[in-house]
Amino acid sequence: MLHLPNRDARRLFLHLHGLAESPNRRLDPAGLMRVIEGIGFVQVDSIATVERAHHMILHARSQSYRPADLDRLLERDRLLFENWTHDASIIPVAFYPQWKPRFARARARLADRWAGWQGREYEAELSRVLAHVTAQGETTAADLMTERRGNAGAWWGWHPEKTALEYLWRTGDLAISRRESFRKIYDLPERVLPDHHHLAAPDHDAWVDWACSGALDRLGFATPGELAAFWEAVSPEEAKDWVARNRDALEVVEFGTADGSGRHVFARPGLAERAAAAPEPPPRIRVLSPFDPALRDRNRALRLFGFDYRIEIYVPAHKRKYGYYVFPLLEGDRVVGRIDMKARRAEGRLHVTALWPEQGLRFSGGRLARLEAELTRVARFSGCGEVTWEPGWLRLP
Repeated sequence: MLHLPNRDARRLFLHLHGLAESPNRRLDPAGLMRVIEGIGFVQVDSIATVERAHHMILHARSQSYRPADLDRLLERDRLLFENWTHDASIIPVAFYPQWKPRFARARARLADRWAGWQGREYEAELSRVLAHVTAQGETTAADLMTERRGNAGAWWGWHPEKTALEYLWRTGDLAISRRESFRKIYDLPERVLPDHHHLAAPDHDAWVDWACSGALDRLGFATPGELAAFWEAVSPEEAKDWVARNRDALEVVEFGTADGSGRHVFARPGLAERAAAAPEPPPRIRVLSPFDPALRDRNRALRLFGFDYRIEIYVPAHKRKYGYYVFPLLEGDRVVGRIDMKARRAEGRLHVTALWPEQGLRFSGGRLARLEAELTRVARFSGCGEVTWEPGWLRLP
């Protein structure tokens, strides 16, 4: 059985996630599209503590990244669309037919799940909301609220019309045409994605093969559970069956985990050669989004990098170990720390509250200089002119 050392595994994984190439490279829209196709999807998140997650993810791969290029691919060229993986994500439109089986599954699953979350009131609005969008075109939740109640008024949480819009979007009856100030604007998919909406859905086996093959290509090596979790489309049982059916075309590999133990995974033949050929990631420090695809699977990140990370947005302030929205720091092929910072745009500064080095690592000399250089780049990207530091910012792990 092949043994893949931990360092080789990290290097290959980062290469497959677009983090082994120089972030100095310039990306035109076509190059940006290749990056997104390579990593599979880019998670969307509304929180802009520094910048929104999708922008941070792409900036980590190229400091020349411009949000306007993503908007062009998504809203003008229609080479991308927005829907759901494990969360809201931007996805290559070539994958749209592969989302049709997912839409079908979501109809029953969401109806059952949302009954206890949002109640059943929104179900009575589905036909009316769909008819409104069909007749009127681009629609926001506020439009429907105004139509029904005379004015939007105050409403905490999702009102039934908003819930209906989200359900119709998640199940493929609507698509997101564009966003304004991050607010979703919905329309019929045949208007947003006319060339792809009418393509046939794959049959079940072809869909499972696409999902598992695509996940394995982007992970390099994985358990069946990790294959299923990549897109969160097929079930773990379907992924396990796919591995069994393709056993002759796969090899079992033991890769060295960060804690020194081994873990059996599946890979395509030639993994050792691909790992050996993977480039060394640049030695500079890069700030990663908490939702970066390289770290999204928290258990895999722990096994691969020894990085135990949990986002603490929903943890009460007094119970947080680190902070509300803490960014991982990647240096070369290692995660070397985490940093709590916020873009105070009105003041023109990126303010660092705290930095926690990972166990056994120090920030002194060259490493601190690399961090300061990266923070200057991130500050510029987030619209800030300087970086400031809270007294006592350096914390021991």
